[in-house]
Amino acid sequence: MSERIEFTRNYSDLSTNQGFQFEFQCDRCGTGYRTRFQGSVLGTAATALNTASNIFGGLFNSLSNAGESVRSAAWEKAHDAAFLKAVEEITPDFIQCPRCTDWVCRKTCWNDKRGLCKQCAPDLGVEMAAAQASRTTEEIWAHSKVAEEDRAMLKEEKWREGVRATCPSCGKPLPAKTKFCPECGAEIIADLKCAQCGARLTPGTKFCPECGTRLEVELNCAGCGAKLAPGTRFCPECGQKVGA
Repeated sequence: MSERIEFTRNYSDLSTNQGFQFEFQCDRCGTGYRTRFQGSVLGTAATALNTASNIFGGLFNSLSNAGESVRSAAWEKAHDAAFLKAVEEITPDFIQCPRCTDWVCRKTCWNDKRGLCKQCAPDLGVEMAAAQASRTTEEIWAHSKVAEEDRAMLKEEKWREGVRATCPSCGKPLPAKTKFCPECGAEIIADLKCAQCGARLTPGTKFCPECGTRLEVELNCAGCGAKLAPGTRFCPECGQKVGA
């Protein structure tokens, strides 16, 4: 039997006068593995002498004191032997990582494929699943922080339309993407559509880009609402620049 004791930190000594027992813990997950109880003949005899000395005293008291002295040396020797036996018993369940030198349990914390503990070489499948779950959680939280009206605006077809920050007529800031200014009532977004196919049109378009239909679009001034003739650059009623 080897005299070297490898486990010197990650164990608990549960030994009593009646015998020896130890519990070893995994450095990574903390799971405890308890060894089988090993009875102590010296401890049992010492307990019997102590009981007799308490009842009868005298000779038994002297024998108890002598037994205690013998026990102090012999019990320690038996304790070390029991510990070495416990180490031999528990070793198949533990392995020391060559990278971080931690003692880990083979069942949960050892990566057989990599030859390292899972702290140094995690299971890639487990890490990928955890990363995906974390990413999904982040996206859920980010999505929940966006207001309903903002979600509609962030859709691609809405995003490409562009958003004005101020009213072209009164210059007041706009709280959101609106069709009319909440301060002066001026039209902000002209919702022009082709009468033939329904495609969305931009102001000044002469032909529908989807179906080619010639457009007869009635243009109105964004400032005062006056009707404008095609090609007009400034409103003849209020002087507002068309398309500003």
